[in-house]
Amino acid sequence: MFIQTEPTPNPNVLKFLPGRDVSDSPTDFVNAEEAAASPLAEALFQLEGVTGVFFGYDYVSVTRDAHGPEWSTMKAPILAAIMDQFVSGAPLMRNAGSAPDAHGAGDSEVVAEIKQLLDSRVRPAVAQDGGDILFDAFDETTGVLTLRMRGACAGCPSSSATLKAGVEQLMKHYVPEVTRVEQVL
Repeated sequence: MFIQTEPTPNPNVLKFLPGRDVSDSPTDFVNAEEAAASPLAEALFQLEGVTGVFFGYDYVSVTRDAHGPEWSTMKAPILAAIMDQFVSGAPLMRNAGSAPDAHGAGDSEVVAEIKQLLDSRVRPAVAQDGGDILFDAFDETTGVLTLRMRGACAGCPSSSATLKAGVEQLMKHYVPEVTRVEQVL
């Protein structure tokens, strides 16, 4: 098995591409307690310097402590953990349940349009950088759309530029009801 690595715009996140599907539903782990839901995430959090793990559709993003070990020290043990997981054939998640429907039946027309744009245009673009953006809420009174950044996008120095120059402009163009886009921390 050959696993490629790619840098991301966030210098503290590295993207690992195992050349196969990783997760049907992108999943973010921000601490060791959450990582207990996955043998791979748990193994990665046991490595010195790992502070976050994100499973994308076909990649694993690992976040390191900015004051911890350098990537040159961390890469080999991370690659070994990822390889062990996929070679073993074990499930990625423990007690995998069904994911909630991202497109709720009670969504307004505007919210459904926002979610469709996120899924078709925004999420594929940020996935290339090892991250994900999720719908959080839309206030139909003020036009404020709030989004949740995950993976390499969370804490990335360029995430506010991505939101303002990219996502906000796209949303305002296609969904005139959107007046502003903000990030939920």
